[in-house]
Amino acid sequence: MHPSVSDPAARVIVDAISQQDFPCVGAKAALARDAIEFIDGGDLRSGKNDSTILRAIQAFAADSAADVVFASMVVVYPLTPRLPELAFEGALWARLQALHERDHATHDWDRNVSPDPADPEFSLSLGGRGFFVIGLHQGASRPARRIPGAALVFNLHSQFATLRKDGRYDKLSETIRGRDAALAGSANPMLARHGESSEALQYSGRRIGNAWKCPFHAMPGRTS
Repeated sequence: MHPSVSDPAARVIVDAISQQDFPCVGAKAALARDAIEFIDGGDLRSGKNDSTILRAIQAFAADSAADVVFASMVVVYPLTPRLPELAFEGALWARLQALHERDHATHDWDRNVSPDPADPEFSLSLGGRGFFVIGLHQGASRPARRIPGAALVFNLHSQFATLRKDGRYDKLSETIRGRDAALAGSANPMLARHGESSEALQYSGRRIGNAWKCPFHAMPGRTS
C-alpha cells in the first residue's frame, strides 16, 4: 500500500474488490498478489495534487515489467462528493487531460497505443506507457463502479497483449462480463473486447450513446 494514502481511503477499494460478487477477477488477482498501489488524490474536481499523482504513476510505469499482469495504480479521491454521472465523467476527463499535459513535458506517447480517443487502439499514455483507466464513484449506475468517494484505476495496457499472447484474455473477458451481468441484473452494454471500439467509451462507466465525443485531446508530439 502506498504510504501517502490514508487507510480508510484505500480500504474502500480493498473492501469492494474483496466482495465475493465483485466482477473483475483481474482486480481480485492483483489484490491477492499485493500488486495494487494507492495514492490519495483528495478531490477529483481539483488539480491540487496532480503533480504528486503524476510522479507516482510515472514511477509505477517505469517500475512495472513489460509483461506484468494483474497490477494496478489506484488514485483515490475520498473528498469527492456524490456526483451525477455526467459531472463525474467531466471531472474524470479534466483530470486525465491535466495529467497528460504535465506528462507531455517529459514523456512521449506510448508508441504501442493511439493518442486518438476515437481510435479502437487508443489508450491513455502516462510515463511513456498506455493505461486503461477505470472510473469509480458514488453516483455510478453500474454497481461494480459504485464506491464511496471516487477513484481512478490505472491498468497497464500492455497486460492485455500479454494475456492475449498467453491465451487467457478471452476467457478472462467472458468471466468478467458474466459476473458483471450477474451483479447488475443485466449485461453492461459498454463492455467491449480490446480492439473492438475505443476504450475511452468505458472510462467513466456511464452508458454512452453514438453521438458522444471524447473531450480529451492529446498534445502534439514533443520535439527533441
